[in-house]
Amino acid sequence: MNNQFELTNSQLLDIANNLRLKIETGLQEDGTEIKCLPTYIHPNKDGIKGEATVFDLGGTNFRAAIVSVGEEPKIVGLAEKDITEMKTEGFTKEDLYNSQAEIINKLDLKENSPIGYCFSYPATSLTDGDAELITWTKGVNIDGMVGEPVGKTLVEFLNENTPVKFGNIAVVNDTITSLFAGLLNPGYDSYIGLIVGTGTNMATFFPSEYIPKLAGLKGWSGETPVNLESGNFNPPHLTVFDTIVDDNSNNTGFQRFEKAISGMYLGRVFRAAFPLEHLDVDLDAADLSRMMNNPESYKPEYSEVAFQIYERSAKLVAASITGLVLNLHSANPAVKTIQVLAEGSLFWSKVKTGNTSYVELVNACLKELLSELGMGDKTVQISRIDNANLIGAAMAVLS
Repeated sequence: MNNQFELTNSQLLDIANNLRLKIETGLQEDGTEIKCLPTYIHPNKDGIKGEATVFDLGGTNFRAAIVSVGEEPKIVGLAEKDITEMKTEGFTKEDLYNSQAEIINKLDLKENSPIGYCFSYPATSLTDGDAELITWTKGVNIDGMVGEPVGKTLVEFLNENTPVKFGNIAVVNDTITSLFAGLLNPGYDSYIGLIVGTGTNMATFFPSEYIPKLAGLKGWSGETPVNLESGNFNPPHLTVFDTIVDDNSNNTGFQRFEKAISGMYLGRVFRAAFPLEHLDVDLDAADLSRMMNNPESYKPEYSEVAFQIYERSAKLVAASITGLVLNLHSANPAVKTIQVLAEGSLFWSKVKTGNTSYVELVNACLKELLSELGMGDKTVQISRIDNANLIGAAMAVLS
């Protein structure tokens, strides 16, 4: 069967170079396709030690934990709650804070504990380590919070309404927490945080002098963590099926890269490839995995095309890492060893078709692309850490 999702190395290098240029543009000015949002927290690469309270607010879940970081990270306490109610109409800021306080009060907290807050919504980082909500996503729309500091207002509420007083707070994106969690593996020249699950994104540390849009910021130097928001990348060499998925989405023209590679959209790409078949409208990456892992239960072309889409996703991720490696090389040609801390169920999946795993596909393609660019001397190590969100948020506030 003809593979309409095949990408040659030449096309993948086009994609890598296109991303490299768009990252450079995003580092120069705000409001570009690749946003390159700076986070004003200096990474401590020499070993972070200490204990912090950590909050993690996702689309439907809120977690609070006490995390100690040192020789071996430990999650000493963990409490969580499904707060899908935050998506209901009329849910207020006070309702959210009360829900969060209810969970936080279950922990045995010390006075003046620093807080690392993994906040998985678009936010602009502030120079004091806090962040300002840009917009709600994921079906949430709570009045009176857009344009406000996320951390400061929560800490004020908690200090008035809980038994203990809290210290400083660092509010970080979930990709930034993956980036910081990677510092648990010291000794690399450079670090990348990568998410490939329901959605996708990358983050890295750049020397501040390599970020022209920070030039006017007084008293800020050293390395800056940058959240690329790379899911919004619009790469060359997408297919007509990707255009169909985009046209039928609720954010046409945006997140084109995410729509080609992430778990939320792979099922939609598959449906677009079989327009005359009556396929489930909620088809997702897990369904494609079932087709690849149980080929005898499906039409042969289903498991074959499912694998083509899965393989293309991995190769696109390899191209995006390659693009970012080119930026890291431009910032510092001496960079030789790079660690990628990868999160997401899709990234760490395995399939029977092709007898492979996603990470193996990424690694093989990445090696070829770097070799073709004459960068075979760069070593990219892809790693994983359990509870990277919690540990990375603690490391951010303790840096």
